[in-house]
Amino acid sequence: MSSETQYQAAIIVAPNGARKTQRDHLALPITTDEIVKEVIACRDAGAAMVHLHARNHAGVHSLEVKDNLPLYQRVKEAVGDTLLVQLTTEAVGMYQPEQQMHLVKAVQPEAVSLALRELLPVQNSLAEGARFFHWIAENGIIAQYILYSLEDLERYFCLIKQGVLPDYHHHLLLVLGRYQQNQTARPEDLIPFLSCRLFELDHRWAVCAFGHFEHNCLTTAMLMGADARVGFENNHYDNQGAVALSNAAQVRQLVKTSAMLNIELMSAKAFRNSFDIGR
Repeated sequence: MSSETQYQAAIIVAPNGARKTQRDHLALPITTDEIVKEVIACRDAGAAMVHLHARNHAGVHSLEVKDNLPLYQRVKEAVGDTLLVQLTTEAVGMYQPEQQMHLVKAVQPEAVSLALRELLPVQNSLAEGARFFHWIAENGIIAQYILYSLEDLERYFCLIKQGVLPDYHHHLLLVLGRYQQNQTARPEDLIPFLSCRLFELDHRWAVCAFGHFEHNCLTTAMLMGADARVGFENNHYDNQGAVALSNAAQVRQLVKTSAMLNIELMSAKAFRNSFDIGR
């Protein structure tokens, strides 16, 4: 990093999500071949990590090992170490914590996203959850804890203090707009999360944002020191409000904005190495 560079960020791409189909956007990748092709394009555009959602033969979101393992292996074969590959455990009202945990243990991806409110829905689930989260860290899997609200963030700090979550080898994702009217986030939605404790963390954190103002939200977040997750999962419009050509096009727009604001973008290697800080 040059002496004049004030900020550093990694771009994460979420190309399809759990719910959208090609009725939402013709370029939304569904099949394994489509996903692999789009992941490579996003890597070449400047992404350091991909957030993968597998679909079954009918195009429906799946946490089944038979759908996730082949997809994960195909993507890793295509990108190697040039891109961090993260598998989702999103339940979408279809899966229970036991099934989410089984997927991670069966596939053992290099990175995984975990919604705390899904994996630890009630207080009496803490012991089993603690064993699972510590197993993830001990096996070198990069956990990304998904937080939808200030309450989720406060719970995260409590779980760290209690030892339920290991205080190393993980990442945070703050989700903006999921429960807003029309699922449309705005940059000011980030304000409640911006406590001193967030900035004092040894762990990197990221933001994703639903709706047409995704680019504005992510730009604001990067200027706060955050990583940025972009892609059709949350929004398929570009920064001018037009329908985006592709996920890769969205990544390129974020790369261009980062350059204009003197934000240094992290490579997959640098991003991967950053998770050893604080261990």
